[in-house]
Amino acid sequence: MSDQINEWERSVLEKLALSAVQEQRRARRWGIFFKLATFAYITFILILITGWISGDTALMTGKHTALIELDGVISEKSAASADNLIASLQAAFSDKGTQGVVLRINSPGGSPVQAGLVNDEIRRLRALYPAIPLYAVVEDICASGGYYIAAAADKIYVNKASIVGSIGVLMDGFGFTGTMNKLGVERRLLTAGANKGFMDPFSPRNPKHEAFTKAMLEEIHQQFITVVKEGRGKRLKVTPEIFSGLFWSGQKSIELGLADEIGSLGSVSRDVIKEKDIVDFTTHEGLADRLSKRFGAGVASAFPGLSSQADGFNLR
Repeated sequence: MSDQINEWERSVLEKLALSAVQEQRRARRWGIFFKLATFAYITFILILITGWISGDTALMTGKHTALIELDGVISEKSAASADNLIASLQAAFSDKGTQGVVLRINSPGGSPVQAGLVNDEIRRLRALYPAIPLYAVVEDICASGGYYIAAAADKIYVNKASIVGSIGVLMDGFGFTGTMNKLGVERRLLTAGANKGFMDPFSPRNPKHEAFTKAMLEEIHQQFITVVKEGRGKRLKVTPEIFSGLFWSGQKSIELGLADEIGSLGSVSRDVIKEKDIVDFTTHEGLADRLSKRFGAGVASAFPGLSSQADGFNLR
């Protein structure tokens, strides 16, 4: 009898021990599952926050006003690059639900090349899709290169206090020859080619180089003027100051023919395009794009000989 009791106790203990082990295994598996699920959730949220998933593709919801943001300095390496803006424009115009495109601008200007590429693409798309209008809506500022792009729009809407204009070109830099003389620093520049040291900031001013630069600035300025005249047509009131690089308030810019009416994104989409639903087609850079550009910039800084000595021309 005692042996039977012992056997029964042993059997019960074994079952309890086995049950405890199985429970621990189940708990461990569920723990791993919940950890993986939590990790996946956090990863997804971080991807959305950092922009790894690019906003190149908008959610299509029937007829709508297509919005494209032009924000900041226009340059090859910025969010307001020709590549990004052109991709956004092409997506907006080609979408079957787009009833009109609004280019919302808040930019002080930038590269004449990048601005010129966008201006050309807007005119091409307007010819390709004649039933889809494109309106520029200015918020705080639409100056220089920003206005170069806006001039291609069907109409330009502004706020009465917006800053508009600055139709001119500049090339800026610094000269350090006086500082070097005071410090006793000698510049040793060796070149092959009489003009290879063009506008070197550590060398004395060269009248020949300055005259060459001014002629090129004037050439690009004339290109800018032509684009504005073609875009604005008879609406533009040409005065001696209009192409001088000055800028005006939004209200004054309407009087000068640089802009057409007071308006905002909401009023243009609702009252002009007649589609209050707005879909954002702006190409937003993802984290991968930003890291790639940073890496590229790092490589360029590691090899300074690859960079131009001149700062370049700017519409700002």
